[in-house]
Amino acid sequence: MKLFKFILLYLFLISSAQADTIYQLIKIPNLEIYNIKTANNLRYLYAKQPFTIGIDNNINCYNSSKEDLEQKYKIIEKNFDRYSQSFLKKINLKYIVLCEDLSISGINTAGIPDNIMKTLIVDIKFNNKYFERVLHHEVFHIINDTYKDIFDKKTWSSLNPNNFNYAKCSTCTEKIGLDTYSKTNGFITEYSKSTASEDMAEVFSHLMHGNLPKAIDPILQKKIDFIKSGLSQIDENFNL
Repeated sequence: MKLFKFILLYLFLISSAQADTIYQLIKIPNLEIYNIKTANNLRYLYAKQPFTIGIDNNINCYNSSKEDLEQKYKIIEKNFDRYSQSFLKKINLKYIVLCEDLSISGINTAGIPDNIMKTLIVDIKFNNKYFERVLHHEVFHIINDTYKDIFDKKTWSSLNPNNFNYAKCSTCTEKIGLDTYSKTNGFITEYSKSTASEDMAEVFSHLMHGNLPKAIDPILQKKIDFIKSGLSQIDENFNL
C-alpha cells in the first residue's frame, strides 16, 4: 500500500512539474502534454481545464473530451507535418495548444497565434468545412508576424485595384465568409477583403490546402507569386 501511495505521489509531482514548466514557457495555465515526440519537433499540449489569458483576461478556451482530442489531433498533425522542423524554427512556432470554444473579447476564433511565445492556440471544434484550411491560415499569421518586412502590408495592398480599401481590423467588418470564390476578381474569399494580413493568410491557406479556384485572375496571380516569393526568402526548400 505504501509503495502504491508513493507511486501516485511521484506521478502527481511529475505532472505538476510538467504543468509548471509549460506555464513558464508559454504563460498558459491548465495545460498538459498531448504529444511531444513529433518528427518536426512541434509540442502538442491540451487544456486539461478551461483557461483565461491575455492582458485584459480576454482570451478564453475550454477543455475537450478525450474522444474529440484523439479525432482532431490526427487531422491537425497531418496538416502540421507539412512544415519541417527547420521551417518551424525559422518562423518561431514550437507549441500547439488544443482546446475548444476559443474566443477573444467574446468573439469566437479558429486560432490565436503568438510568435513571441512560439505558440498557436487551436479551436479543435471550429467549423469542419474549413478546419484544415484555417490551420494553415493561422500558421501564416505566425509567419507574417515574424517576417513583417517580407510580407509588407503596403506592398500587398498596392496589388489591389486603386478603388479598394481594407477595413481597419478583421473585426471591424462584416466580411467574414470563408467559402472560396469561383470568380476571384483579386480575392479568394470574402474574408480576404477584411484586412491585408487576412488576405495574405487566405491565399497562403488555399495554397497549402490545395484548393485554389480553377480560374485565377491576374491580381490574384500576383498575390500568389508574392506569397511564394516571400516563403522562398525564408526557406528556399519550402514546398507548397
